[in-house]
Amino acid sequence: MAYDPTDLRSTLPAAKPAVPERFSGSEHVKFRDLPPVEKTGEISTWYARGQNFVVGYSDLDGSASFRRQDQPDEYVVLLADDNLSATVGDLTVTGKTMLVIPPGDSTVTITGQGRVLRLLTTRSADVAALAANASSYDEPHENIPPFQPWPDPPGGFKIRAYDLTVPPLANPPFRLFRCTTFMVNFIDPKQGPRDPAKLSPHTHDDFEQCSIVLAGEYIHHLRWPWTTNKANWRADEHERVVAPAVTVIPPPSQHTSEAVAPGTNHLIDVFSPPRADFSAMEGWVFNADEYPAP
Repeated sequence: MAYDPTDLRSTLPAAKPAVPERFSGSEHVKFRDLPPVEKTGEISTWYARGQNFVVGYSDLDGSASFRRQDQPDEYVVLLADDNLSATVGDLTVTGKTMLVIPPGDSTVTITGQGRVLRLLTTRSADVAALAANASSYDEPHENIPPFQPWPDPPGGFKIRAYDLTVPPLANPPFRLFRCTTFMVNFIDPKQGPRDPAKLSPHTHDDFEQCSIVLAGEYIHHLRWPWTTNKANWRADEHERVVAPAVTVIPPPSQHTSEAVAPGTNHLIDVFSPPRADFSAMEGWVFNADEYPAP
């Protein structure tokens, strides 16, 4: 890993190097180039997936209800804009919020104008089938262990809401929340391009990273290891994506994302299940007291 020494990620414990022989490719789902999967007069929705998760991305101008029946596990609803409000059960929230919805039957009604994201595991097969890249996962991708949810919350499953405008960590400027199925890193938007002399190429041995571009333009740089078998080598990628878009970064590729638009650039990261290394860092996960680590 290559982090600036002032970045606290440079203190993460070194992972045991993995030496896989085969690799899966990345996924770049560019919603702006695709027709919506679901569309009414007030909402347009697209879907993308990874090995363990599905992202539903919606543009809303009005009101919409998201219903789940016999939902097998916790899922997440993200209100990404200030002009949105959501009601679920007896709870109403306004503005940038992460909602954790318990298993079972639920209805989340959202009103306003802005972007709404839903994060579900692929145990929700009906939603996984809607992903633009669903066929890419007809066979499991390499180097990812079977999905295991994290322990149930000691206080039991219930609707939980987290303010996504609370101050982030200092460096890295992360805002991390988790539940049994997901970890979300809701980073603040940045203005202008990223300094190309301060990129952060790094690897993950056994999990995918889902990077969701909400605004602006990014280049995702990826490089795979070489093995003794040249047939397994993969070419470097420098994939340019414009919001809205989902990129799924596979293990153990080396990767970093570079904001390149002159205006607002906004990227958030999602992991399913939660990341153990981030969770092991004292104070990094803002709601760690509600969700124990394994």
